[in-house]
Amino acid sequence: MPAVSIIIPVYNVEKYLRRCLDSVLNQTFADWQAICVNDGSPDGSAAILDEYAARDKRFVVVTKENGGLSDARNAGLPHATGEYILYLDSDDFIHPQTLEITYALAKRDRSDIVSFTYDRIYRPQLMVRHKLGLDTDSVVPARMHKKYNVNKIKTRVTDDVYIYATEYAHNAFNPRRKWLIKHCQVWKNLYRRDLIADTPFIKGILFEDFPWWSAIMLQRPRVTITALPLYFYVPNFGGIVLSAKQLRILQSLCAGIENAHALYSARATDYQMAMWSRNFLWPFIKWAWRKVRYLDNAADIAVARECFCRLKKAGVLCNPPTRRARRMRRDIYDFIKSGTAV
Repeated sequence: MPAVSIIIPVYNVEKYLRRCLDSVLNQTFADWQAICVNDGSPDGSAAILDEYAARDKRFVVVTKENGGLSDARNAGLPHATGEYILYLDSDDFIHPQTLEITYALAKRDRSDIVSFTYDRIYRPQLMVRHKLGLDTDSVVPARMHKKYNVNKIKTRVTDDVYIYATEYAHNAFNPRRKWLIKHCQVWKNLYRRDLIADTPFIKGILFEDFPWWSAIMLQRPRVTITALPLYFYVPNFGGIVLSAKQLRILQSLCAGIENAHALYSARATDYQMAMWSRNFLWPFIKWAWRKVRYLDNAADIAVARECFCRLKKAGVLCNPPTRRARRMRRDIYDFIKSGTAV
């Protein structure tokens, strides 16, 4: 049984896939397996996966019909035998010490999750270069070459993830800021396999991270937090998030919100519900609400109204935690009645 299983969904990423797989091969920590899920990719990704699997038996290729990112992650988990799980998107890559550091911290602190972050310089750099028409494929982040001493890494360990997890932005001078688990991206954490084994991703929606992460927090995991930028997020300029219609984004957000709210209504303590509602639920409601302004036809607006009607009927919009949230709820109710967004 390997120490860490890396689950890598693969779909139409021939251009980026070798860089991703090389970042796994170049890990300073050798006790891993990589479950590469070919999600019916029509490009040359399958041949690349076969090449790496032939070169190194730690690469395991799982082939399935296309079902989307959530379905690919779900399909990969039964093949993962590691004590810990790391999710890696196939157009991204990781620092050479990612497994070494996260596994060491997990064992040292007996943690269920080790949370790190992504390089916040690299992605904007690529976005600027793309806008200027410059090459983005050959850019190597400076931090890829940085070497960390595991024994000197500063961390924060907590048994209450709700104190540190948030979707809100925080003042840069807040001393707690570096310990915040900002946003709920699945790929910014190492997870104990037993913690996540019974929590599948919702198939067929965008931003599936939100309901999944909400469910994981509900299990009260012990978390080690580090501010190290170990993940390199590459904007796929033709990818699903950047090219998706605003209505589909709204529908996906509302579906995830409704699913997570039902789970919390059934299982959460008052404390968990209050913290989750303030720091996750209402920021996502705001995100969904902002999409309404981009809808430009009556049919899409009608679908959006129905989405918010379902949230209202499910009680999702009850108890807004702030004055700003109360104003937003009022605007949403007006939209439901009139079909016109403020």
